[in-house]
Parts: sequence; C-alpha cells; structure tokens
Amino acid sequence: MLHSKRYLYVGFMCHQTIEKILKAYIAGHKTQAPPFTHSLSHLTRKAGLDHEFDEAQKSFIDVLEPLNIEARYPVHKERLLKSLSYDRCVAILNKTEELQQWIKRRL
Repeated sequence: MLHSKRYLYVGFMCHQTIEKILKAYIAGHKTQAPPFTHSLSHLTRKAGLDHEFDEAQKSFIDVLEPLNIEARYPVHKERLLKSLSYDRCVAILNKTEELQQWIKRRL
C-alpha cells in the first residue's frame, strides 16, 4: 500500500494494528472482554496503559486516532490524504511497529 501510494490505507492499517493489540492486551489482562470501539484512547485507558505511555506514545495515539473512522468518509478523506505523504507514512509505520512491540512485550 505504501509503494502504490495508498496512504490512507497505510494509516488505516496502522490504526487497526494498534487497535487489535490493545484489545489483545485487554483480553489477556482484564476480567471483561474488550469493548466494541475503535477509539484508541478509550482502549488505552481500558487497558490501563495510559499511565505507562510516555508523551511520544500518547502523541502517536492522537496521530493514529483519526486514521480509522474518519478515513472511511469522503468528507474527511481529502483532508487526511493531504496530510499524508510517503515519508510521513514511513514514520507512521515505524512508530506503529515500535508501539506494537512495546505492548506485545507486556502481554
């Protein structure tokens, strides 16, 4: 997707990656099932990781948050597409992998 310049989908899949690992963390560490939500900030709080995240991780959650729901709606797609470039997507991919591994080590 990156090499074919499908930048919205790069962001969407990065969001999905973090959403799913947060839900895995919740399922493994909490007594209740993960909530039915796409909100990364809500999932981070439910997981109890919001107090463990450093400022860079918290900021990255804010970067990923709009790349899920908003990317599905035409009104928001143009605005998001303008904010994404090859270099920005590479950075998002790298940060996604770092955060995923950070959470995975705590599973």
